[in-house]
Amino acid sequence: MCPSSSPSSSVRYLSRRAALRKPGASMNKDGTINLSVQRVLSLLVQGTVPTLKDFTEMWYCVFLWCLFSSLFVYGAVGLLMCVTLQRHKRGRFITVVLISVGFLASLTGGVITSAAVAGVYRVAGKGMTPLEALVFGMGQTAFTVVISFSRILATL
Repeated sequence: MCPSSSPSSSVRYLSRRAALRKPGASMNKDGTINLSVQRVLSLLVQGTVPTLKDFTEMWYCVFLWCLFSSLFVYGAVGLLMCVTLQRHKRGRFITVVLISVGFLASLTGGVITSAAVAGVYRVAGKGMTPLEALVFGMGQTAFTVVISFSRILATL
């Protein structure tokens, strides 16, 4: 099952663990992982077992759902700010700055928390379904919105 050590071997593996594992739902024939945005957003995993097993796969799926849900929320808020502040002298500038800073903060938090979730799943040896990745990714955005509108941060 292990790849041959000869240089003529046409199969490349990302890790030794991938070499020992049977070709599964997430690995291509050449041993690489298919991380296309379309596959993540369609909630499809190719193969018989619909789970995400590698850390990179889990992190990427959770992060993409967090990214796109944040884009949706900040896009809606940006549109609302543009409409509300259209007559203000510096309204458009304020809108761009606030949306940029908010989205970058959400993006940074999304990278870190997605890695934490994927790390916990990987250490536990549990596979993640694409629906779980959707729930965790959108949950991060929802949690950020709830914390932003609550008065919890003002008390710290």
